[in-house]
Order: sequence, then structure tokens, then C-alpha cells
Amino acid sequence: MARSISSARSKSSGGGTNLWVWLGLAAVVILLDQFSKTLILGFFELGDSHTVTSFFNVVRVHNPGAAFSFLAGASGWQRWFFIGLGAAASAFIVWMLRRHPGQTLFCFAVSMILGGALGNVIDRVIHGYVVDFIQVHYAGRYFPSFNLADSAITLGAICLVLDELRRVRKA
Repeated sequence: MARSISSARSKSSGGGTNLWVWLGLAAVVILLDQFSKTLILGFFELGDSHTVTSFFNVVRVHNPGAAFSFLAGASGWQRWFFIGLGAAASAFIVWMLRRHPGQTLFCFAVSMILGGALGNVIDRVIHGYVVDFIQVHYAGRYFPSFNLADSAITLGAICLVLDELRRVRKA
């Protein structure tokens, strides 16, 4: 009896322990992202590039815009817009984590997105831009530079698609 009451309480309170696991995962993403950016800021000057392989460089790039430098040339308002957008998205993600604590792939996906979004928001608050440092290229074509936060967001988005495909297949 006590076990079922505890289980019901956990479900009604938004998952309790599960929420903290997912928030902990997001915190790990934030810490790894910020640590990697701190290393880049400490060891690279703006524009520096170090070749690692024939298709991968470590660089230091500042991006005041969004993905693919969207709005990078704007007059500065975009910093506050993206900070607000990141904060609103983060609040929505925490709400979703509380509503769906038992959906493992979904919670993993949105936790990765949460950690990545907050990692980039922290950059915008502290520096006014996002620090990017991963550069992939092939045959003279360069993909826009990105960072660990962007990678976490991308992984989260892929997992959301997989989760939805899995959900549709079950239906």
C-alpha cells in the first residue's frame, strides 16, 4: 500500500527523481560546453585555427547571431532576443519534463536541447556572442563552425524525431 502511494505521489508531482535526473543531464551538458569554451577562450585568439585532421579544425569564432550566423549582422537587439527565447524555451522544456517523466527518449532529447540552449544563453549573457570552435570541412567546403551546445541541441532534435517516429509506429 505504501509503495503504491509513493508511486502515485511521484507521478503526480511530475516525476520527482526523474525530473532531477533529466535536469542533471542538462547540467552536465552545460558544464562540458562551458568548460570547452573556456579552454578555447584561454588558448586561442579570435580567428585562430588548428588543423586536427584533413576534415576537422579547432577554431575560435564568435557568433552574435543564431544558427548559421542568422541575424549576426543585426545591431545588437538579437542578443536579448535570443536570451529571452532561450529562457522561454528552457521553462517550456522543464514543464514538458515534469509532464512526461516516464518517456525516456523524449526526456533525453529535451534534456539535451535544454543543456545546449542554456549553454549558448550563458555565452550571450557573459560575452554578448556564442563561442564556436568546431569546424568541419571537405574538398574546400566548410560547414559553419559550432560548439558542444549546438551538438547537444542537434542530438536532442534527432532523438525527438526518432521518438515521434517510434510513437507513430506504435499507434
